[in-house]
Amino acid sequence: MTIEGIDPMATGKRVAFLGLGSMGAGMAHRLLDADYQLTVFNRTPGKATALVERGARRAATAAAAVADHDLVILSLADDAAVESVLFGAVLDALPSGATVVDTSTVAPEYARRAAERLREHGIRRIEACVVGNPIQARNGELRVYTAGPEQDAATVADLLGVLGAEVAHVGAAGNAAVLKLVLNLLLGAQVAALAEAVRFGTAAGLDRDTLLSTVAGTGFSSPVLRFRAELMRRRAYEPAFFRSALMAKDLRLALAQGAAELPVIEAVRTAFAGVVAAGDGDKDAAVIVEHVGLPVEVMH
Repeated sequence: MTIEGIDPMATGKRVAFLGLGSMGAGMAHRLLDADYQLTVFNRTPGKATALVERGARRAATAAAAVADHDLVILSLADDAAVESVLFGAVLDALPSGATVVDTSTVAPEYARRAAERLREHGIRRIEACVVGNPIQARNGELRVYTAGPEQDAATVADLLGVLGAEVAHVGAAGNAAVLKLVLNLLLGAQVAALAEAVRFGTAAGLDRDTLLSTVAGTGFSSPVLRFRAELMRRRAYEPAFFRSALMAKDLRLALAQGAAELPVIEAVRTAFAGVVAAGDGDKDAAVIVEHVGLPVEVMH
């Protein structure tokens, strides 16, 4: 087992953290601020460097990261990543009685099945969906929604309180995943609508900066819309606060539930799928404004 950093026998608040994308890295830094002792792993090792420089240990593999840890946090991209890392790489290395706090956005049904599969191995899964951006993650300003047995979530209340300005339990396993998808549907629809409004206004002769500043300052806006309006105004899509590929994935997950007809969301999903197909999947969702077009007859 190869691990860089501090003494592996040190005691304290010990957490294995797997997945150091923009949100994961922000949460990991926040935990270091609160004196948690982290062992970190990311498929791209360089993403762990800043955390190692602050005292985290870097594990060579996901299994090495979780060995001898009773508490593991996941911040992964999707169902497939969770399946590969949690069930494919680390399950056999987890000690019996361990707790997995999964902040990944996955399909609600997958969240339920994952909890059942872990329970069969004597491991608790805390469904802990987080809402916010990497800056809020770094500052402990996320909203955290938990689901599953409430007494299980209570066992990690202190940790979740470090990560979130608000922590709420929303019921049975899978419910937090549903709520996260609901919020991301709203985000996707708002950003796509703003992009179309910008394209409409500029095609009709309005100055882009004036248009975006006006929208951001009116009652038609929201914190989410103001944030994306500024990214669009500056054409600042990297580093991404929420990658377009993840937006497309979440819209697809919601539609796959089949719980209701969602024609608006289907149109938004198609639009974001186009962004990804065009090669901008790693850019912030605000980049959709560069992909939305208008038919020539709009001005006639």
